[in-house]
Amino acid sequence: METYDMSRPASLGALEIRLKLDLLWLNQPPKAWMLATEVNGAPVLDVAVVGAGLCGLVTLAALKKVGIENVRAYDRAPAGLEGPWITYARMETLRTRKEAVGPALGIPSLTFRAWFEAQYGAQAYLDMGLVPRPMWMDYLVWYRRVLGLDVANGLALSGLELRADGLLALDLCDGETAKKVLARRVVLATGLDGLGAPTLPDVVSRVPERFVKHGADLIDMPALKGKRVAVVGAGASAMDNAAAALEAGAARVDIFVRRADIPRVDKFTGIGSQGMTHGYLDLPDADKWTYMVAGERAQIPPPRHSVLRVSRHPNAFFHVGSPVDDLVEADSAVEVVTPKGRYPADLVIFATGFSIDFDRRPEFAALKDKVLLWRDVHTPAAGWEHAGIGAAPYLGPAFEFKAKPNLDPSTAAAISRISCFAYPAVPSHGKITSGIPSISEGATRLATGLARSLFVEDRTYHLDRFLGFDTPELLGDEWTDADLYEEMNRANG
Repeated sequence: METYDMSRPASLGALEIRLKLDLLWLNQPPKAWMLATEVNGAPVLDVAVVGAGLCGLVTLAALKKVGIENVRAYDRAPAGLEGPWITYARMETLRTRKEAVGPALGIPSLTFRAWFEAQYGAQAYLDMGLVPRPMWMDYLVWYRRVLGLDVANGLALSGLELRADGLLALDLCDGETAKKVLARRVVLATGLDGLGAPTLPDVVSRVPERFVKHGADLIDMPALKGKRVAVVGAGASAMDNAAAALEAGAARVDIFVRRADIPRVDKFTGIGSQGMTHGYLDLPDADKWTYMVAGERAQIPPPRHSVLRVSRHPNAFFHVGSPVDDLVEADSAVEVVTPKGRYPADLVIFATGFSIDFDRRPEFAALKDKVLLWRDVHTPAAGWEHAGIGAAPYLGPAFEFKAKPNLDPSTAAAISRISCFAYPAVPSHGKITSGIPSISEGATRLATGLARSLFVEDRTYHLDRFLGFDTPELLGDEWTDADLYEEMNRANG
């Protein structure tokens, strides 16, 4: 009976050797096929990626997998600080189940599990409940290194130009000097606030800025020791911020929930499947709208363990049915005013999500009023209106922007060369860019779409190569014409 060696790599070095072997067996990376592009002697990137967090890294990896090698990502953060994982994210562990394969792109030795077991063993993985948040960042740093992904850190996008020659220009700045990069395609892998900014209610303008933070801000949690903190919201971020304040020694934390109860049912997780991952894209717009609006109305509940992390503190107080009607400065602090009372606080943290708003992203000024939005193409039934979903971009099958119908053809074509592989893609593509579980499927869809687009754009070059290809497979000495051979034998008879 044939036996198999089921041993796992016993070290990270051994895993990296296995990964190289896996890539070799998969013929990765494949042979180059792209047409090199230059402008005034300077090379042009095939794809420039804005952002090098989870979505940016898996985009680079997926592009390499389809033979598009001339790519680079740019991130404003220093190396190792990309994304939210060790900056403003405050959960103890990931919310995603540990079995989700994440950005591995179908390569077993590239998964988090393989990375973890190579260092800590298979039993430690089985014993682990959820993935510790800082450890996920360590894994992403490793992922970038072993795949040799090209990322330039410390460069923020300050402008995006739609050039007359069809190329896209990225204006980048490191805080002191500016540089311009040309690319044929641009992918915006810009995260939760991909096309906008954190959402704050109007009441925050009634008190000095020092009293108010958003849940995605960098907050000096140790400085909250002995302070009174108010947290507004009922989602996972609200619980994470409340717990972090309590664990830092806050004297009291009040959590204000607008609804009469904290949401309890995660509808999208409940019906998640490969069918939803791959099939959502082709649903009629009316069905997509219904999914999105119904999901927004139900909201996503915070994980049970996140709520328990808060409620185990006796100085945590939950207030349901308590929308914040006003903030009032009083005695070197603020009072949070709700229909149920007035509550003093030294700091109010609004865990109120993000909005799509081109006015708040000056680097995307070239896209303002040019990108087709959901409200431009879909009129919902009465009672199903939703301004936030209506403001989302109406994307094509490769996450590409579509242009409003009043634009000239060259501008419209340039718009379509920019893809939004970030949270605002969810209404068009489903929950494929909103977290870890389906990110490989999303990146594969993006990369294959870009490969298709670039190949068609270069169709003349590829057709000429086809017509001009004349390297023979056969040299003429591999076989003999039987009839000619017989005729020669008869003639020589």
